[in-house]
Amino acid sequence: MSPFDHFIRHVDSALRVISGVSVAERPSPANAVADGTLGDTERRHSAGLMRVNHVGEVCAQALYQAQAQFAHSDAIKQQFELAGREEEDHLAWTAQRLRELGSRPSLLNPLWYVGAYALGTVAAKLGDARSLGFVVETERQVEVHLNEHMHRLPPQDAKSLAVVAQMSADEVAHGSAAQALGAQAVPPLAQKGMQAMSRVMTTTAYYI
Repeated sequence: MSPFDHFIRHVDSALRVISGVSVAERPSPANAVADGTLGDTERRHSAGLMRVNHVGEVCAQALYQAQAQFAHSDAIKQQFELAGREEEDHLAWTAQRLRELGSRPSLLNPLWYVGAYALGTVAAKLGDARSLGFVVETERQVEVHLNEHMHRLPPQDAKSLAVVAQMSADEVAHGSAAQALGAQAVPPLAQKGMQAMSRVMTTTAYYI
């Protein structure tokens, strides 16, 4: 493919992610679960949490696309592309659940995508080991965040809980795969910076 073809491909991918046009290879875990009865307050709360999770998947797409684009070896590039495809399932699942809850994705998705892509590019430019380390730390923080959501979601919202549980399991697998490929640990100061940015994103995306 020519450089222009690659550019068009990435623009197309970005537009699909931002607009919510995504197709899952695996069926949503929510499909096999009966829908519980939610009051208006509970439904809004579930929708807010699932919107946060959807934003996380928008960011994951941007991160993995950037890291794959600027990876220094074919093996690392393939790992990022594989993880990105699996994360696209999460993107589709959370979008589906938002629709079922009568809600919508974050209005700030273009901003989240651009910021995450820039961050992924910086990580990739630092070398494959540091880029993989960034994945390990990101997935660790996401796992913690998803586990918190499993406690915060209404107990009767079994559909959302099923989606979040499978997402958490997948994030653990992605982090383990990156670690096995030779990830270099992210410095503590950078970890705190990532946590601070995550708090801003999650707090904002719950409402907007």
